[in-house]
Amino acid sequence: MGQKIKEFVVDYKRQWEIQSMVLPGIIFMIIFCYIPIYGLSIAFKNYTVIDTLDTAPWVGLDNFKIILSDKYFWDAVINTLGISFLKLAIGFVIPIILSIMIYELNMGRFKKWVQTISYLPHFLSWIVLGGMLITWFSTTGLFNELLLNLGIISKPQNILLDAGKYWWIATLSDIWKEAGWGTILYLAIMSKIDPTYYEAAKIDGAGRMRQIWNITLPNMKPIISLNLILTVSGLLGSNLDQTLVLMNSQNRVKAEVINSYVYRMGMTQGDFSYATAVGLGVSIVSVILLLTANQITSKLNDNQSVL
Repeated sequence: MGQKIKEFVVDYKRQWEIQSMVLPGIIFMIIFCYIPIYGLSIAFKNYTVIDTLDTAPWVGLDNFKIILSDKYFWDAVINTLGISFLKLAIGFVIPIILSIMIYELNMGRFKKWVQTISYLPHFLSWIVLGGMLITWFSTTGLFNELLLNLGIISKPQNILLDAGKYWWIATLSDIWKEAGWGTILYLAIMSKIDPTYYEAAKIDGAGRMRQIWNITLPNMKPIISLNLILTVSGLLGSNLDQTLVLMNSQNRVKAEVINSYVYRMGMTQGDFSYATAVGLGVSIVSVILLLTANQITSKLNDNQSVL
């Protein structure tokens, strides 16, 4: 141990200019990531705005017991899992398909236009996109006019007020916003594939689909596995901004997710201990999902862990 410390000191002195550049990041993490961990003790206390972290009385696991019997919390869990699984099943695959389609385009200028248009929604906030969706889904909006002209519906209806359709609205709007941005990593990986692989495949008579299946996708496996792990670990963390913009009194029964429930309980109702307990429980489950997904993908990748 002493030898390693000496080696570290020697290396640091030799590269102190470069090593010092890391210090602001370390200080930032300590202040904003590690020190606030002490605030998780609120989950085990009966904390109010007139208390401090030290003076609030301890209640043990009482807040977690309330969670287990809270019907509204479990409704939020069901909505979160439903929306997240739809996003995983559809939204995880679409960026892969879109990136392959962009990569296969031979027209350079058109390829750049496709990339730019697909990236654009990512840079718009949910306030802007939500306002657009609220307008489009209104009774006099674009979608109702389109459906009326096609004869699919006989009278207009506000689609966002239909709770039964909210999961699909949340899923498809999120895909619309993020699918193009999700292609960046895949395109970066594909740009590094050796072209001689494709040339050899052509000589062997492999068609375009066979080249994609046997060359492109195998080379994308590491980044696909990493994205899958991160996506699975975030199953309980639905988009709060999207929910707050699109949720209303009519669709709340299907729109309320864990993040919005925690926000409502903590910020609007002032039950900070309960909200912290929910957030802590969700974080623990997310870590378990992360480790489980990493273990599964490592098995699929010949016991090579992605993380």
